[in-house]
Amino acid sequence: MYIHELNEWPKFTWETGRLEPLLEEVRRERSELFDELSKSCFEELGQNLREEAAVQMLTEEVVKTSAIEGERLDPDQVRSSIARKLGLELGGLRIDVEVKDRNIDGIVNVVLDASHQWKEALTADRLYKWHGWLFPTGYSDYGKVLVGQWRDGPIEVVSSPFNKQRVHFAGPEALRLKEEMEKFLHWFEEDSKIDPIAKAGIAHLYFVTIHPFDDGNGRIGRAVADLALARADGADQRFYSMSAQIKHDRKDYYIMLEQAQRGTLDITNWLEWFSKCLVRSIQWAKQALHAVIKKAQVRRKMEKLDLNDRQQKVMLKFLDGGFGDVLTASKYKSSAKCSADSANRDLSKLAESGILERSGQGKSTSYVIN
Repeated sequence: MYIHELNEWPKFTWETGRLEPLLEEVRRERSELFDELSKSCFEELGQNLREEAAVQMLTEEVVKTSAIEGERLDPDQVRSSIARKLGLELGGLRIDVEVKDRNIDGIVNVVLDASHQWKEALTADRLYKWHGWLFPTGYSDYGKVLVGQWRDGPIEVVSSPFNKQRVHFAGPEALRLKEEMEKFLHWFEEDSKIDPIAKAGIAHLYFVTIHPFDDGNGRIGRAVADLALARADGADQRFYSMSAQIKHDRKDYYIMLEQAQRGTLDITNWLEWFSKCLVRSIQWAKQALHAVIKKAQVRRKMEKLDLNDRQQKVMLKFLDGGFGDVLTASKYKSSAKCSADSANRDLSKLAESGILERSGQGKSTSYVIN
């Protein structure tokens, strides 16, 4: 039986003694992250740095929440869409990229609405709006989608390939959805006794178990969790990405989700996994934050040097990950559209200035950010 078929549904239970140490670890990691954000380096480097860090995390969130569902989005287009919608002009990031993928603006709208408008109530109309943003044409990869309303038929989560499909989960019948979603939304808004971090994990499981839409339940379910986490943080800007960590642990995510949906209403195992995943996402965010600070410090140093247009263009692209971890003369030449001599001369001057560090000789010469 699925848990939505149990007589006690949706009265979830969990073992507080097992969960509390993990929730405390989440709170500690989150506190350390926010301490990093309040350090003097941000005062020195400016508010722009906080915005850049937030855009980087939001970009990860959008790209990874789509990747979990098998949809690949261009990070540059995602970043550009986010910056445009937030009205930001970040000199350190490439945000002037044309957004050609029509799916990008939709998922960006959902993620921004969940993370920035966390004070607004979660209602059926708001969920309909999110769903409409995800499927503006009324179609998904699987065919026509009933947009902006609960599904009107049965739904199953199945595995591929098509000739060996296995049913992992089947949602409640459509006639139950109105009542089920009314209960869910009331619980989400009214039940304040639950730890807000645990509530994010419960909300995601609760929502995807109801599975109210034809498609997009996973992405919207993660947005619901993001909304709960934003309320727990009490901040408009997001600096860690739960979806990025879930994408990294995608196989375990689906295993734990299936076990929780087929078991009893004791969801301790699910909440333990969710909390550990959240800890890892915050730890990763701290590393990413250090990288953002490092890049900002390099850009500050660049501003004090007399760099030509080629050097500035290539360095900004390098700092933004456009060449991976290593820059070579051939990459420089291709990006700057210049001769090999000009590329080598520019790179040598960047190394002499201390911005780049050279390794190797001859054709094996490469450069990394110092």
